[in-house]
Amino acid sequence: MAMQCVSKVELSISCEHLLDKDVTSKSDPMCVLQMCLSGNQWFEAGRTEKVQNCLNPKFAKKIVIDYHFELVQKLIFGIYDIDYKTTNLSDHDFLGEFECSLGQIVSSGKLTRPLLLKNKKPAGKGTITVSAEEIKDNRVVTFEADARKLDNKDFFGKSDPYLEFYRQTETGWQLAHRTEVVKNNLNPTWKPFRIPLQSLCGGDMEKPIKVECYDYDNDGSHDLIGIFETNMKRLQEATRFSPAEFDCINAKKKQKKKNYKNSGVVSVKLCQVVKEYTFLDYIMGGCQINFIVGIDFTGSNGDPKSPKSLHYISPSGVNEYLSAIWSVGLVIQDYDSDKLFPAFGFGAQIPPNWQVSHEFPLNFNSSNPFCAGVEGVVEAYRICLPQVRLYGPTNFAPIIRRVSSFAQEALQQRTASQYYVLLIITDGVITDMDQTRAAIVAASHLPMSLIIVGVGAADFNDMEILDGDDGRLKSPSGEPAVRDIVQFVPYRQFQNAPQEALAQSVLAEIPGQVVTFFNMLNLSPLNSSTPVAVQDGPPKADG
Repeated sequence: MAMQCVSKVELSISCEHLLDKDVTSKSDPMCVLQMCLSGNQWFEAGRTEKVQNCLNPKFAKKIVIDYHFELVQKLIFGIYDIDYKTTNLSDHDFLGEFECSLGQIVSSGKLTRPLLLKNKKPAGKGTITVSAEEIKDNRVVTFEADARKLDNKDFFGKSDPYLEFYRQTETGWQLAHRTEVVKNNLNPTWKPFRIPLQSLCGGDMEKPIKVECYDYDNDGSHDLIGIFETNMKRLQEATRFSPAEFDCINAKKKQKKKNYKNSGVVSVKLCQVVKEYTFLDYIMGGCQINFIVGIDFTGSNGDPKSPKSLHYISPSGVNEYLSAIWSVGLVIQDYDSDKLFPAFGFGAQIPPNWQVSHEFPLNFNSSNPFCAGVEGVVEAYRICLPQVRLYGPTNFAPIIRRVSSFAQEALQQRTASQYYVLLIITDGVITDMDQTRAAIVAASHLPMSLIIVGVGAADFNDMEILDGDDGRLKSPSGEPAVRDIVQFVPYRQFQNAPQEALAQSVLAEIPGQVVTFFNMLNLSPLNSSTPVAVQDGPPKADG
């Protein structure tokens, strides 16, 4: 069979003249990329960041997708005004969209087109520009940087500085990365950040890099503090003992001020080129994805004997719980060699003492809660259901802590060999939200992800708190999660969709979460002899 032509393509997106949907300020746009696999099955392929108060956004976050030469890959770039923390797009104002194929973008290199509304009429004067670049280099640059004596651009308080990194292209400077904003500080230290080497300089260590320092303003009118240019060769000389220092120059201020020296100094304390392994690198290296199921048996589901119950098994043999188990399990079981899945229930009174339990094995075997494949989980659920009494409350923390204990054991090995994915299927609002938040923050340090599928018609808005897309989840004590490990999806959005659509949505973030975790610990794939840190030269071949 002929080899398929597959490569990674990085999409850079910007817009101009967007519709303004906010009354007292400007729209806060975000771009969402939808992709069609076959027929008319669309799924979400990625999202940019939200840009506050801006009708002409340049999105710093790139979207990386697989390019298949032999397929027509249809894309829709949707622009939304994000005013709420919910990840549900129907809750946000639609600003327009652009539909094309990936082949059109790749063959053009760069496309600028008008944005259209759902009725195909122009979205005002709004346009979108998309450029594509093949990723031939999987190295990333890790940075640690701070600044001192930056100009104060605010009348009240101090500047809120952030940095933007640009690479030089044939058509001009292209935004590669935007750091976080450090509030009210003329001597900021930014959190360590990573930029793909391809995005930063195309792999050319002597190619010019421009860095702009701004004072962030809520209304989008960010003030330029200063600019400097450098290259990777110079940046790589930086060490914590001998930082690479750069004068931030503001050209307008320099013209007006006779004795002008600079508008502050940016100090790069660390600039290290490292190889970033992919999800496939880890899987092909022998990493096992361990699948665990948690099922909500609380009373709010209704009597399983009643057709109105979410646990009622219809004459065709299905309900929303079973559909979620099948659709997610059938995909994830391919990454677990023994296909033995622990399955637990929570919120029920269980025999023989009828005590409420929030982590009982579906097979009632505490010493061996494993089920053989997805079929085994389904069978255990069917047998368990008539033997328990639905009760309450809806506590997530016990089962999260139980799976965390499995992940903690795997962590002791200090290898990229095991990763745990807990699927919780629930019908209602979490009762132990504080304990759940604390358990998730603790689990963010472990090789573990949490998928929550909400069944039924309940209000799941509180569940969005746990999904860290709009900032890091914090425990009640204020400790932030070190990474986002939660994906929440309401099942009702997929009731009329093909079975694989739910799996695509809930599993979309898992590869990135796996890679982020192992990179965070500097762990290489098991069969790789390549050191994680690669200071110079081209990427070395694995193995």
